[in-house]
Amino acid sequence: MRIVIAGEGSGQAGELKQALVGIGLDWEVAGVDVTDPDAMTADEPVDVFVCPLRLGTLHGAEILAQMRNAYPEAVRIVLLDKGEESHALHALDCAHRMLNTPLDASELIEAVDSVVDLRELLDSAELKQAIGRIGSLPPPPRVYIELTQLLRDPDTSNFEVAEVLSQDPGVAAKVLRLCNSAFFSGGRQISDMRTAVTRLGMQSLRGLVLASETFGSVQSSDTVDRDAMQERALRTSRLAARLLGGSSAELAATAGLLAEVGLLLPGVGDGDGGPDYAEAGAYLLGLWGLPMPIVEAVAYHRMPSRLRGSGFWVTGAVHVAAALVTGDDVDEDYLRTVGVLDKLPQWRALAEQMAEPA
Repeated sequence: MRIVIAGEGSGQAGELKQALVGIGLDWEVAGVDVTDPDAMTADEPVDVFVCPLRLGTLHGAEILAQMRNAYPEAVRIVLLDKGEESHALHALDCAHRMLNTPLDASELIEAVDSVVDLRELLDSAELKQAIGRIGSLPPPPRVYIELTQLLRDPDTSNFEVAEVLSQDPGVAAKVLRLCNSAFFSGGRQISDMRTAVTRLGMQSLRGLVLASETFGSVQSSDTVDRDAMQERALRTSRLAARLLGGSSAELAATAGLLAEVGLLLPGVGDGDGGPDYAEAGAYLLGLWGLPMPIVEAVAYHRMPSRLRGSGFWVTGAVHVAAALVTGDDVDEDYLRTVGVLDKLPQWRALAEQMAEPA
């Protein structure tokens, strides 16, 4: 295993190497000045690439994007200083994991192992064969992706967002219908996109766009109650965001919205010889290019204990939210392991409160 750490100095690489040796792993660790075009050569393997969010005048997301193109199989990790979390989410388009500084060897190993586990799950021959029997898979949500790219610019205006949405009348109509449902409107009529953006906020609206495109375009079997599934998805999304909070709330909201997307694929269900809907849904989202934490949460939300890691993050929030919305059992052993079991009564009360009519 060869780990490359972006940075001019070799101190961090040396410290990590010592820590890995102490754990019993003889991994190669190299510190590389990514501003030097001759620092990395194509014949040198890169299994894991670690990059700070900011490196001098460079932004980590740009470096990670270059590494994704040059070494697509490498596990890519972005390092965050305290307080940088809210600025790091767009880096997840290119990074598999976010870790805090100083870099901890055990956390790095855990992160690498979990990415490898998910890749093996989604790359299994059995899952690929099952997905192959479905036929054509739905295309990525075009308006959602365009909106995501637009919102990376902090100066984007409500008018610009409304313009993008209005370019697709079908999506616009579905979004307005969702906005005016009792779940979102609170009795206030929303009749145009600019009002929708202003009242709901850009991030909430982005979730509605994703819901309208996903539930409107995927052709499912007649046994799926699409309206009921969409309402469950919206409730799970909002609850997951509340459970996690902070800068990761949007990741949890998106993953919660898509937790059951696999059920929309023909021949996919909870048994009957078809592929597991959670794994099938994660496979689809991986093809769509959604961030790894979202794909991972969809894959493991029913069995979060299969996920390596000691913290409560996106997968845990989606698991709890989905279980509380559907009435399924919450994995209390998992919550005890990650140290948040004492919060479950509070979360149950929150779920009941959010389920009450506005």
